[in-house]
Amino acid sequence: MSGLAAEIGRRRTFAIISHPDAGKTTLTEKLLLFGGAIQMAGAVKGRKAARHATSDWMRLEQQRGISVTSSVMQFPYRECIVNLLDTPGHEDFSEDTYRTLTAVDSALMVIDCAKGVEERTIKLMEVCRLRDTPIMTFINKLDRDGRPPIELLDEIESVLRIHTAPVTWPIGMGRELHGIYHLLEDRIYVYAAGVRGRLGENRSIDALESEAALEFLGESAAAFREEVELVRGATQRFDPQAYLAGRQTPVFFGSAINNFGVEELLAAFTAHAPGPLSRTARERTVMPPEAQLAG
Repeated sequence: MSGLAAEIGRRRTFAIISHPDAGKTTLTEKLLLFGGAIQMAGAVKGRKAARHATSDWMRLEQQRGISVTSSVMQFPYRECIVNLLDTPGHEDFSEDTYRTLTAVDSALMVIDCAKGVEERTIKLMEVCRLRDTPIMTFINKLDRDGRPPIELLDEIESVLRIHTAPVTWPIGMGRELHGIYHLLEDRIYVYAAGVRGRLGENRSIDALESEAALEFLGESAAAFREEVELVRGATQRFDPQAYLAGRQTPVFFGSAINNFGVEELLAAFTAHAPGPLSRTARERTVMPPEAQLAG
């Protein structure tokens, strides 16, 4: 592989789509935090916050706590260079968002665990479907009480017409949130609400059948193990090729504001999301190595 081809292959360009207030801008900040692009994540609500979100640079955005323009942020993660496009979440700025979605190679869909699939998300998914854009899903706000996880998966499949493949699975929710279980790694990631704007230690426990996992889960161990078996039997296993074809969305659970579940999402994204794709122009297809194709 040539140096140019290798460099092109490292690129991951994506946008985040969601209904307003699902946590899109907060997740953007946490991805930048885990990518090392910033040292402290900002808050998107409240004028007295220590700092405002990196992507919300306009005064109106800082005052209202919403994104009204598209912004591009770049950061390295492992062997990849990630280009993250933060799009306006409010429907008044739809055209800007639609244009952005034509420039990305994949997308990340954020869903509020209490509200499920909402109107704005449906419209943006329709745009992504026109190009079979690969979609990863992050079900956010696990630190609050929400709907049953399996119900959320069913809704994604029935409303958005895309197969789901859970990669992480919540252990509790709201005040009873204890962690997430990674179905592919066979590992528990322990939840600890700490300093929201900075990174903390990420404690994990290997093997659901281990003594350490049994001790951690306590009286709920048997019930959770049974739940995991039911989930494995009722859902699809993650298929990278189906994801790249836009037929399946891998699903991750977490709480962006608490930095929880975000790094697992980012690791999977950089491992499986596509690099720069060819673009169909008026006269011919433009390939990634060509100077006319930016990204």
